[in-house]
Amino acid sequence: MSNPTLLAIDQGTTSSRAILFSQIGEVIDVRQKELQLYFPHKGWVEQRPEDIWSDTRNCCTQILNNMEQKPVAVGITNQRETTIVWDRKTGEPVYNAIVWQDRRTAEQCNTLKKQGHEQTIANKTGLLLDPYFSATKIAWILDNVPNARARADAGELAFGTVDCYLLWKLTNGEVHATDTTNASRTMLYNIVEQRWDEALLALFNIPYSLLPEVKDNIASFGVTDKHILGAEIPIGGMAGDQQAALIGQGCFKPGMVKSTYGTGCFALMNIGPVFKPSQHRLLTTVAYRVDGQITYAVEGSIFTAGAAIQWLRDGLGFFDDARESEALATSVSDSNEVYFVPAFTGLGAPYWCPDAKAMIMGLSRESTQAHIVRAALEAQAYQTLDLMGAMQADGGHIPDIIRADGGLVANKFMCQFLADMLGISIEVPKVTETTAWGAAALAGVQVGVFSGLEDIAKSWEADKCYKPQMKASKRDRLYAGWKKAVGMLTKEERGQ
Repeated sequence: MSNPTLLAIDQGTTSSRAILFSQIGEVIDVRQKELQLYFPHKGWVEQRPEDIWSDTRNCCTQILNNMEQKPVAVGITNQRETTIVWDRKTGEPVYNAIVWQDRRTAEQCNTLKKQGHEQTIANKTGLLLDPYFSATKIAWILDNVPNARARADAGELAFGTVDCYLLWKLTNGEVHATDTTNASRTMLYNIVEQRWDEALLALFNIPYSLLPEVKDNIASFGVTDKHILGAEIPIGGMAGDQQAALIGQGCFKPGMVKSTYGTGCFALMNIGPVFKPSQHRLLTTVAYRVDGQITYAVEGSIFTAGAAIQWLRDGLGFFDDARESEALATSVSDSNEVYFVPAFTGLGAPYWCPDAKAMIMGLSRESTQAHIVRAALEAQAYQTLDLMGAMQADGGHIPDIIRADGGLVANKFMCQFLADMLGISIEVPKVTETTAWGAAALAGVQVGVFSGLEDIAKSWEADKCYKPQMKASKRDRLYAGWKKAVGMLTKEERGQ
């Protein structure tokens, strides 16, 4: 077929999108619908699965209805860990989707830690015992939704992360499957032996019958039902959003790093085919699995990045458009010793303090909106520096370049400050939709548009490069202030 196109479904925390790509990664069409978050109790974060599905379907059909020639394949990428349980016959969810940011199971996680289970979990899954992951979310639904556990035990219910739920809906209930990257974020999947772990299922009291089949990232995931999208299109690729970005950034060699600045910030370093549990409270996760051959990554997860800028916009009314944050930040020469620790949903790696609260430290009579906005943007670099120190120790690699993507990389001040604090060049790619492109490219391999991963890597090209300019003495001084601010939060959580 001449000029084949690839359709990516990119279902994220704050929006659902469909993006049509050419075979060289050019964006031909984009449709997007914002997705509402619900906060029924303090620390709870939910979404309506029906909205996730209807918005995704509408975005896809808007693109397909505008095309003469249908895409050759569909790839799916998604917000990870978000948990949905639904009826196998009707497809109806038994409860709202519990979002990855949700902290309602923190007490259960603390209890399991005290019982000594965290090391066993880390050795099998590469993860830490935290409400972030899917296992305790599933258990909460089974224990708190009337009749859910009995129905699960009877084999009437299905569990899936968002990718799995969308696949089920796209195939009209024909396929209940996920990919290895999403499975690796459930805290139930043994990433060393590459299977659902019966001991972990028993620990969290989750029946095996709930679980989907786990496939490679490049696989035949079925075809879209023509009554759903109006056409039968093969679904050939699937990956969680951060792994999809790693793939879209062409980070296929050990030591290569990508860092995504979206709602949260997630940095992944390719560490190759050997599982290495983190010794510095990072996560070891599946980067991708192709033809049964697995590649691992060490990951640092920051729960709040762009969401801090959204809060300044929506919560405090500092500006009407997030793009205005750059001009505000550069209107002052520094943050005037203001530090913003955006722990709105706890602190992620390498601290893992789920009950920590956001804090702005160092305010004085001279402090202005501009200082606070600048501090919020600077926090992204400080948080990434926290990760990189631990990541280099774990992965054994010291990168000289980080490939960055996500909505915040449009902010030139943030990117330059990131390069300055890390002392590492920051490259922003020409194909800015790296997460969606990663999913589309995987599907492209499945249908023969690409010959393999190396073929995908050849298409990667830098658009901007930010080189470090800050003196080491200034960097050390600024970072010491950040560590002091974070230290106050972590000390408070420990009750000291």
